[in-house]
Amino acid sequence: MFKGFRQIAFLTVISRVFGMIRDVAFSHFFGLSGMMDVWAIAFMIPNLSRRIFGEGAAASSLIPVYSEELKKNPKGTLDLARTITTVIFVILAGIVIIGEVIIWLYCRNADPVPNTRRMLILIAIMLPYMCLICTVAILAGLLNAHHHFAMPAAAPIALNLVIIGALCISGWGLKMMPESQVYLLAVAVILAGILQLIMQMVPLAKHGVTLRPAWHVRTAAFKKIMLLMAPMIVGLTVTQFNTLADGVIAKWLSGSEQKGQTLLWFGREVLYPVREGAVASLYFSQRLYQFPLGVLGISLATAIFPILSAAAAENDEQLLHRTIRQGIAAAVFIALPAMIGLMLVSRPLIAVLYQHGQFSPEDTKQVQRVLIFYTIGLCGYFLQQLVTRVFYSLKDSKWPARTAIAAVFVNVALNLTLIWPLGVSGLALATAICSYLQVGILLFLLNRQFKFSVPKQTLLLLLKTILAAAVMGGTGWACLKCMSGLTSNKLNDLLRIGVQVAVCSGVYIAASRLLGNPMLALLFRGRKKAKKA
Repeated sequence: MFKGFRQIAFLTVISRVFGMIRDVAFSHFFGLSGMMDVWAIAFMIPNLSRRIFGEGAAASSLIPVYSEELKKNPKGTLDLARTITTVIFVILAGIVIIGEVIIWLYCRNADPVPNTRRMLILIAIMLPYMCLICTVAILAGLLNAHHHFAMPAAAPIALNLVIIGALCISGWGLKMMPESQVYLLAVAVILAGILQLIMQMVPLAKHGVTLRPAWHVRTAAFKKIMLLMAPMIVGLTVTQFNTLADGVIAKWLSGSEQKGQTLLWFGREVLYPVREGAVASLYFSQRLYQFPLGVLGISLATAIFPILSAAAAENDEQLLHRTIRQGIAAAVFIALPAMIGLMLVSRPLIAVLYQHGQFSPEDTKQVQRVLIFYTIGLCGYFLQQLVTRVFYSLKDSKWPARTAIAAVFVNVALNLTLIWPLGVSGLALATAICSYLQVGILLFLLNRQFKFSVPKQTLLLLLKTILAAAVMGGTGWACLKCMSGLTSNKLNDLLRIGVQVAVCSGVYIAASRLLGNPMLALLFRGRKKAKKA
């Protein structure tokens, strides 16, 4: 178990680092341009399937059933593995074919503006990636059930390396313009998907699982997996659906030379609320706030999930409620300082990572504004991952799915409202608000259905966390003021980031110790003291 955890944690961090290098390359060659808008939307649609399956839905539904079958009926697991892979591939292949036909008909009959046509062509090229990456996710779940963790965790690294290579070769080696680069990148994504698939198939064959078509869909194990998977996908990926909605609405309501400066809005001609580059500013800011979410938030929820499941299976209500309270306290303890810290270092961080090549100082300011509004929801994003898994441990996947669907509709309504006064930052704020809305509803349902409540002791822990974070934030703001006289260049911005991280981390830990917050013991010295939460 510990070996697997270390492998996953190490390779996840490596993947995130290469993902950041990939975004640095995008900022260098594209900046906040209309071409970056086109690429971000085009890649977001097939990549959504990776996020949906990669955030735990495939593993959460497949691994328990497959592991159970390995013990009860080892011979039948090969047919189960082949069937689930075949069915998922066939369903997604059907979706891809329908999507390709719709894109072809639209481009043929609607005569879209050049950038929209380019975006649709890129989507058409990359749609098959849905089939590849979802198959990769299924195979990764099978490997995890056989206690093989390295290759599934390494798959995202392959994607990032291929895209980085394609960007550098096309931009520096072939001297391509962005209008041509995007097509090479789209082909590179498909090649990366094939590489990721091979990476899973080779070790899986060593465990006796070789792929070939199978259609044993009437078995109880297959039906159980499919019944669990659908609502889990919706419940665990509401943030991804919301960010997709943000991008689509930003593209739709952004003015450009090709589209003009005004649009017809409920019978009136009005100025577009945002300009070209809005989708790109969302993309770059999302990548930054999702870094702590991916490394810390999802890891925390994943680590707590087995404890919750075991407590629910044994009907140990006391352990279940205590674990939920500890999880909430730990999530806030991690997310709140991450939220404040990311806000404090937002400008120098964006400048160091992105401000070069086609990415200007004005682009830095725009991405900073969007990032701050997204970061407001960081506690909500952490708690979403935790609270949805509480319901899954209780074998209730319907309520997370229902609340997720409601949150998507609310997010779209808020997007169309807040974009007018706040511009692209309003889209980020809408996503942040919806994260807290879903968490609030789920906690209310936990109280009503399972009698879960937050006792005074846990509220006191949360208060201690808030006080320590406030002290940290005040100190960090004072540090920024002290360094405000430094000119804005790479070296000074790195100095600002280093000082902020060191000072804020030290202050937060020291304040937490003085306040006697047991979450320090939970995170750094084990669970012994944290059980009092």
